[in-house]
Amino acid sequence: MAFSQTGPGGAPHPVLGVLGGIGPMSTVYFYEMITAHTQAEKDQDHLDIVISSRATTPDRSAYVLGQSKEDPFSVMERDAEMLVEYGATVLAIPCNTAHYFYDRLQRSLPVPVLNMIQLTVQAAKAQGCTKLGILATSGTVASCSYQRMCAAEGLGWAVPCEADQAVLMQHIIYDEIKGGKPVDLPEFLRIADALKAAGCQRAVLGCTELSLIKRGCGLDDFFIDSTEVLARETILACGKTPVGFNL
Repeated sequence: MAFSQTGPGGAPHPVLGVLGGIGPMSTVYFYEMITAHTQAEKDQDHLDIVISSRATTPDRSAYVLGQSKEDPFSVMERDAEMLVEYGATVLAIPCNTAHYFYDRLQRSLPVPVLNMIQLTVQAAKAQGCTKLGILATSGTVASCSYQRMCAAEGLGWAVPCEADQAVLMQHIIYDEIKGGKPVDLPEFLRIADALKAAGCQRAVLGCTELSLIKRGCGLDDFFIDSTEVLARETILACGKTPVGFNL
């Protein structure tokens, strides 16, 4: 059964569809962040949200890197269509790597899909950043999603060296965060410091798993959190007022 409310003037009542499960904890955090940062005095002031959290979606990085032939797109497309059928008027995908499929997915759907990477790069630019460090999965780095968006917005960029990227991907993102283990914060900060030394004014937490480091450990203003940017822009896109963001 789909939401069928209408807003002022007969316009469709905003309903957020979250294409999640990639990964599961990031989806939970995104939902929590939206709820915590929406100006509301009662339950009914919050967003109407439908969430698909298909944890069995094939690994995005493995596909992008040619390490797997399991294409995540068909799963993502089917779940996105189900969200729209249920009544979603706008979609958000709290997974940077999944934005490799953004253009294909947007073309296949009748509702707008927020572009997390574009919104994050634009937010960095609005803060005066001219060179952005990219901390992300190896799939996101290899797809050049952030690099292309930086170029489109007139920003320089830098990524970790090959050895640091391998540590970030396997040790920090997969073994520790996805594995539910404590994060090696000094090693993460060492990798980020190398980007700072390369002239980056900001570094994007360009993997929603990395956003969990900020939640759990706290990070300074050198880092711009893609999950926070997406949450803020999602609240705005659904006609509500975001509060409490330091962006």
